[in-house]
Amino acid sequence: MQYNNTINNKLVLMKWGNNIMFDTLLEMFSHTFLLRAFIVGLLVSLCAAILGVSLVLKRYAMIGDGLSHVGFGALAIATILGKSPLLITMPVVLIAAIMLLRISESSKIKGDAAIAVISTGSLALGTMAISLTTGVNTDIFNYLFGSILAINKDDLKISVLLSIIVIGLFIFFYNKIFAVTFDETFAEATGVKTKIYNTLIAMLTAVTIVLGMRMMGALLITSLIIFPALTAMRLCKKFMTVIIVAAVDSVISFIIGITISYVFSAPTGASIVVINISAFLIASIADKIRNAR
Repeated sequence: MQYNNTINNKLVLMKWGNNIMFDTLLEMFSHTFLLRAFIVGLLVSLCAAILGVSLVLKRYAMIGDGLSHVGFGALAIATILGKSPLLITMPVVLIAAIMLLRISESSKIKGDAAIAVISTGSLALGTMAISLTTGVNTDIFNYLFGSILAINKDDLKISVLLSIIVIGLFIFFYNKIFAVTFDETFAEATGVKTKIYNTLIAMLTAVTIVLGMRMMGALLITSLIIFPALTAMRLCKKFMTVIIVAAVDSVISFIIGITISYVFSAPTGASIVVINISAFLIASIADKIRNAR
């Protein structure tokens, strides 16, 4: 009898918790700006997770950090000129992604050094531009750490379209991306044009960074690329399974993070990052327990 009562109490608590979560989401969706942020955030989280697996495996995960800093500089210039942020930022970051690959492949500046050169220069340029024109204010804070209020109707339409394109291209070229991720030399020997597909990965990453940094900020957007991939790799071994788990983890972490942000009035980007870190730590502990057994 006591055992049955315990089970009933747990079921009641679970139902109560689910109702609170559901009611909170309904309340959030009653705000148009939060609904826009939720849609864009889900799509960006999904794009970042599937691309993050390839970037982490290729040891090029910090490209997201470099491109986000370039995006910050472009956003600053777009604000000064009074132009649409996405229209200015997107082509600039795409060009920067291609430049990063070319610099790493053809010069003495390799990998992380090339990223550091471009990212720090862009961050400094953006900070100087805003400071000399509008002064250091909340705009810089929003650019660096994100703001869900920054997403308007036009951003929503463009973000949905570009996210669908990113996911579609990744699925269509999945076999080629898989090949250049695991063994680029062998893939090139079998006739795969590795430079083209490396460029494709970099460009898809650039698009994802631009779409997400308005909400996550230039300093936090990289977490959406790195943490879901690392978490999935602690739990799975097959490439396809890692991608699926990373996508699910990223989406769930985003939902929990934005809900916590709404309930406790916490920064959205930081809340999502904290949940991603928590998921990674839990997965790491589970992996150690599994290996110990």
